[in-house]
Amino acid sequence: MAASATATATATASSSTLFSTFEPQFSLSSKGSHFHSTLSLPRHRLRLPNHPLRVSASVSSSAAPVVQNSPGDFVSSILSKIKARFSRNDSGDLVSSILSKVTETDRGVLLTREEHKEVGEIAEELQKYCVDAPVKCPLIFGDWDVVYCSNPTSPGGGYRSSIGRLVFKTNEMVQVVEAPDTVRNKVSFSAFGFLDGEVSLKGKLIALDERWIQVIFEAPELKVGGFEFQYGGESEVKLQITYIDEKIRLGKGSRGSLFVFQRR
Repeated sequence: MAASATATATATASSSTLFSTFEPQFSLSSKGSHFHSTLSLPRHRLRLPNHPLRVSASVSSSAAPVVQNSPGDFVSSILSKIKARFSRNDSGDLVSSILSKVTETDRGVLLTREEHKEVGEIAEELQKYCVDAPVKCPLIFGDWDVVYCSNPTSPGGGYRSSIGRLVFKTNEMVQVVEAPDTVRNKVSFSAFGFLDGEVSLKGKLIALDERWIQVIFEAPELKVGGFEFQYGGESEVKLQITYIDEKIRLGKGSRGSLFVFQRR
């Protein structure tokens, strides 16, 4: 600012010196009957200033430099978006397919060996679309229906064995995962076709890594009619989460059993 003010003052002083010698002169005279006019032009003496006229200016900008992406970055971004969209479409088709194969099969009991194999193949394909760290994914929380298990006795224990299914008809099989680390399993059944009951377990979830969890359950609680009591002792399971989204969750037990959970 000081430099600019000095330049302005210098320019003003020099201009005053330059134009101070310009004094216009004009006169009219009349002699006798003849009108005579005389116009005298000034003698203009151009006198240059002793010091040269200096004008300085500066321009500054605080704007951040513009970063231009290369054509390669633009193409890569477009391809990533296209790939993500096709991935969602592919996984969505697989989800619909696996649900159609396990629905109304008494959680897999009614499927043939070949049909179990088909469910397993779809589950393997879905595993390719799983998020990187499913254990940390917030979608894990919520209420889930157990709609399939490759081993019928894994969920529900003896109640789901060949003999148990003759006595106990499973009405619901639900798993609730509550933040931050609580798991509740519930199997509701009808005994002999008229006596309703429920077996429930409460457990603590422990993350073993980004894909594996361990759940340590307290002793089961049995409710039959108006009676309620606990029996047995603690138990634990380990489960690998192989796929999860807004609709379903796939898990594989430590012994290889495949589970399909559908969000309620």
